[in-house]
Amino acid sequence: MSEGLLVLEDGRAFPGRTFGAGVERFGEVVFNTSMTGYQEILTDPSYQGQIVALTVTEVGNYGVNSEDPQSGRIQVEGFLIRSLSASPSNWRAQKGLVQYLVESGVPALTEVDTRALTRHIRSRGAMKGVLAPAGGEVEVLARKARAMPGMNQLDLVGRVTCQAAFRHQDTGVGGEVAGGAARIPIVAYDLGMKRSILKRLHASGFEVTVVPASTPAETVLAMGARGIFLSNGPGDPTSATTVVESTRRLAGRLPIFGICLGHQILGLALGAKTFKLKFGHRGGNQPVKDLATGRVLITAQNHGYAVDPERLPPGLEVTQMNLNDQTVEGLRHREMGILAVQYHPEAGPGPHDSFPLFDSFRDLILSFEQPR
Repeated sequence: MSEGLLVLEDGRAFPGRTFGAGVERFGEVVFNTSMTGYQEILTDPSYQGQIVALTVTEVGNYGVNSEDPQSGRIQVEGFLIRSLSASPSNWRAQKGLVQYLVESGVPALTEVDTRALTRHIRSRGAMKGVLAPAGGEVEVLARKARAMPGMNQLDLVGRVTCQAAFRHQDTGVGGEVAGGAARIPIVAYDLGMKRSILKRLHASGFEVTVVPASTPAETVLAMGARGIFLSNGPGDPTSATTVVESTRRLAGRLPIFGICLGHQILGLALGAKTFKLKFGHRGGNQPVKDLATGRVLITAQNHGYAVDPERLPPGLEVTQMNLNDQTVEGLRHREMGILAVQYHPEAGPGPHDSFPLFDSFRDLILSFEQPR
C-alpha cells in the first residue's frame, strides 16, 4: 500500500493508505453507520456519485462473494475505512475486498481517521471531495472538488436504471404464494433498484416487471399491471423529472408503493417539496415511529434528501417520522392508493422490522380494486 489522500471542497484533508485502484475519483463524501454489509453498500446503486466512509472500525474480515451484491458492479466512486482486514476468513468468501476493488477500478483508503471525518461532515454537512493517490497538493485537489457538479446537476438515475424492461425471475421461490393465491402483476420503476428488493417483492407474492426510469405512464398502463413500485436510487429527486411526470400521470389510476427515492418522487409528483439534509441518513440503525400505532421500527436507510412536511398537498398525510431529527419517514394518500416510506423495508443489509410493508402493498392493491 502507498499513501493516499482525501481532500474535501473546504480544504480539509484526510490522509490514508491506498488499497484499491490507484486512480483519482470525485464524489460527494458521506458516511454509513452500518456494522456489517460492506459488499451490499459498495454495490448499492443509491451510492452512485458518492465517496463512502464506513464508521465501523474493521472492514474486510469476511471477504466478498457472488450472492450479496445489490447490482452488477461496485457503484461507489471511492471507499474510506479505518482498518483493513486483508486476510478474510469466512466459509462464503470467494475473494478478498482488496482484489474486489482493484478488479472494479475503484480507489479506496484505509487508516483514515473516519471518526474525525464523520464529525466534520456532521458539523459542516456532506460535501464534495476527491480521493487521490499520493503526490497531489491539497489546495489543487480542493479546487478540483469545488469545481465538480453538485448532486442536483447530475442525472444519476439515468446512470443506474436498466436499459430495457424485463420480467424478474427468482428460481429460489415457487410460482404460488401462501394459501395458493395467484401472484399479483406489478411494474417496478428501476431508479437504481437493489436486487434484495426484487427478491422481497417476489417472496411477497408479486410478479414483477422491471422498467427503465424513462418509461412513460401510458406504456406502463398498457402492461396490465395492478400496482406500481418506485424503487430506491441516487441523487436529487428534483433531477428525475421524467419519472416524476410519469408518476403524476399514474397516481390515482393504480396503487403505488414508493421507497427511498421513490418516496421522494411520489411526494414531488403530488405537489410536495423536497430538501437536502445536512448529512443524510445512511446506516442500519435509524429509529422510525409509526404515528398511528406508536410503534418504533429500526430501519435501514440511505438517502440525502427528504420531503418537507410543511409543504404537503391536501390528502397527502405523514404516517411515520424519524426519531433522531423528526423528518418525514412515511406518507399515505388514502383516496389515491399511495403508500411510501423513506427507508429500505427490504434491508439488505439491515433489520427486518419493516418486512410487513410488502404485505401492506398487497393489501392496498386488493382494497383499491374493491367497488367504492
